[in-house]
Amino acid sequence: MSLTLYTYPANPRAWKALVAAEYAGVKINVPAFEMGKDNKTKEFAEKNPVQKVPTLDTPEGSVFESNAIARYVARKGGKLFGNSDFEAAQVDQWIDFATSELDLPAAAWLLPIFDIVPENREATAKAKGDVRKVFGILNNHLATRTFLVGERVTLADIVVAMSVYRLYKVVLDPSFRKGFVNVTRWFLTCVNQPEFFRVIGETTLCEKMAVAKPSAPKAVAEKKPEQPKAAAKPAAKPAPKKKEEDDGEDDEFKEKASKEKNPLDALPKSKLDMDEWKRTYSNEKTREVALPWFWEHFDPEGYSLWIADYKYNDECTKNFMTLNLLGGFVQRLDKVRKYGFGSLLIFGDEPKLTVSTAWLFRGTDVPKEMQEVDDYTNYEWRKVDPSNEADKKLVEDFWAWNGEFGGKYPAFHDKGKVFK
Repeated sequence: MSLTLYTYPANPRAWKALVAAEYAGVKINVPAFEMGKDNKTKEFAEKNPVQKVPTLDTPEGSVFESNAIARYVARKGGKLFGNSDFEAAQVDQWIDFATSELDLPAAAWLLPIFDIVPENREATAKAKGDVRKVFGILNNHLATRTFLVGERVTLADIVVAMSVYRLYKVVLDPSFRKGFVNVTRWFLTCVNQPEFFRVIGETTLCEKMAVAKPSAPKAVAEKKPEQPKAAAKPAAKPAPKKKEEDDGEDDEFKEKASKEKNPLDALPKSKLDMDEWKRTYSNEKTREVALPWFWEHFDPEGYSLWIADYKYNDECTKNFMTLNLLGGFVQRLDKVRKYGFGSLLIFGDEPKLTVSTAWLFRGTDVPKEMQEVDDYTNYEWRKVDPSNEADKKLVEDFWAWNGEFGGKYPAFHDKGKVFK
């Protein structure tokens, strides 16, 4: 069988088919191809009216769209669709999941970094949140599985791994990966399979999150002096509204809203800025850079540190269920985000797991936003004394995800969540 794949070099979308071909025992020819030139020819337009890559030539005709090409190749050999009709449906499920839930936010995050589209900070922030949500779903699914479907690599693993490939190469730094250890374990397992390796080579994970370059300021055209205009007649003042015509908020409501301003926002300015700490923690090496930065800027009058141990560890028997427990806790903390940062870790081995957490809060007490979360009462809270070296070291171990943890906890195996 003669198959020819048209693509530019190092294209993860084309790699889907090429990795599938390694598993299926299919040979694919990949000629040199120059985007902007070869895809604009009349001959190529007959193969693919969209004039994009990848595009596959087959004896029966041409196929475009990367997932369709990968499916075509996968059907030529091997068991890339699993061992039953049900597993085949699950494979299609995860392929469609990548297309509908992952590819769009990944592109919204990455394209400004590649200088393909202008950066929109709101769009980038939303994309990051959407990627986190998708990774949370994958992380929970992979907590008890090596691969997405069944006991061996399927086309689902190939397609989803290629959808996250550039994320792992460019933006998913160690801090991001901390919360999704199951996904990272699965991804590294996939890309180090011989069939993957022969196509994509060695994969190195991102060490520092890339960001889009700031846009150059636009030149401002010199304004011509305006000609004086005739003075306009002052507009008549609108008649004052009657009480019953007021627009929705009465004085009592407005007074109540003004009284409900968060007292933490009124605290004196501190040399420790929460957002700056979170950026430093996310983008720098934890022990080498982030922790020294934190202690240099820590303000014990404006911030407090806490250790919170879960009260019901006898119920924590499965890693995936315990991760779900922490994931639910984190999802309920949106109101705390402005005032808090935390590391939530799972210690020990199944069926005896232990959950403990370490927190930084604005103010000298646990904020009411945290105390109002249902999970708060499930933990024993202890305020940390930053002048105590043992306490200080314990917080550092929690935030670095390694260390002795004061000898108070069972072995730690890189499972947990980071709230920031």
